[in-house]
Amino acid sequence: MIEQLIKFFIVFFVVVEPISLIPIFSGLTEGANAQYKHRMAIKAVVVASAILLLFALAGAAFLGAMGISIDSFRIFGGLLLFLIALEMVFARESGPRTTTDEQAENRKRADISVFPLAFPLMAGPGALTTMLLWFGPVPITQHPLKFAALFLCAILVLLLCLLAMWVATPLMRVIGVTGSNVANRLFGVILGALAVEFIVVGIRASFLS
Repeated sequence: MIEQLIKFFIVFFVVVEPISLIPIFSGLTEGANAQYKHRMAIKAVVVASAILLLFALAGAAFLGAMGISIDSFRIFGGLLLFLIALEMVFARESGPRTTTDEQAENRKRADISVFPLAFPLMAGPGALTTMLLWFGPVPITQHPLKFAALFLCAILVLLLCLLAMWVATPLMRVIGVTGSNVANRLFGVILGALAVEFIVVGIRASFLS
């Protein structure tokens, strides 16, 4: 069981990639105050935990009842990630053009915790697929201890995500504005490639199934 927990932790860590949240979170919260960043990070982890717990408990049964495949989630999540990647690469915000004051006001009010932080960045298609694969054979009614241990591993990964978001601002401050812009565009390209991969894999699996 220990080996299974370690394997699940490694797989889930690789899928979620907490380190990749550093430049993304920094770019999404640029110009916002520390209280806003702290609140968004905590809320995102709480929402992501709730989504993952829901899928761990009843994900497979719910999708089957609705006639929805995980590949559909993968394709849609990939599209969402691709839109975010475009904004990062071209350094622009979606929506109509606004003045600097309006942008600052909107940034204060924007809630980025659910989208895109919780979904699709932390509890995205890859993470949901991983939860379904690992928790499907381990129903909580039959294996409560193993279920709890596996979910604890998932929570540990999300706590690492929280830590990454908390250190994002000071870390990006060290590399400077130019370095931050370069990092945002570079990770935007990487995120875009990841988004395309989600879409391609989802479409391929849909046609092969």
